[in-house]
Amino acid sequence: MREIGDAFDIRSPNGVVCHLKALEKKGLIRREKNRSRAIELAAEAIHPTGLPLAGRIAAGVLHEAIEQNERVDFGEMFNPEDPNLMVLEVRGDSMIEDQIADGDYVVIRKGRRPNRGQIVVALTDENEATLKRWYPERNRIRLEPANSRMKPIYVKNAQVVGVLVGVVRKVK
Repeated sequence: MREIGDAFDIRSPNGVVCHLKALEKKGLIRREKNRSRAIELAAEAIHPTGLPLAGRIAAGVLHEAIEQNERVDFGEMFNPEDPNLMVLEVRGDSMIEDQIADGDYVVIRKGRRPNRGQIVVALTDENEATLKRWYPERNRIRLEPANSRMKPIYVKNAQVVGVLVGVVRKVK
């Protein structure tokens, strides 16, 4: 303990113990109880995944700023092993009133049956794909943009490739 304390400029042996416990908890080291010099590196060090969640920010009424000690792993939100998830890059501005802009990435769950009004990736008989709101009507399907300057697309048949489950935006 003294050697570790000296090497890392930690004055208290208790401080060294606290650091070792933290490293052990993170899976970076293993220690054997009741044996001196029984510290070994873990075979596979676990690296933190995701981005640090620094806290929550008010977008309306002001709130006290409280720092968080969590991480946001988009791989946990959207399981990277799920074969039914895919990501598409958005091109165009037909969905801007639903806060989906050109250059955003949309996460789509493939093969899901949409509810009326859900945002879907639809494939028309002409093999054209689009991201729109899904409205089946009596004898046609209305693919509704979320841009008041654009008109809906009406088709007799369309196949739903998948339903929107997330949007990721990187501000340039």
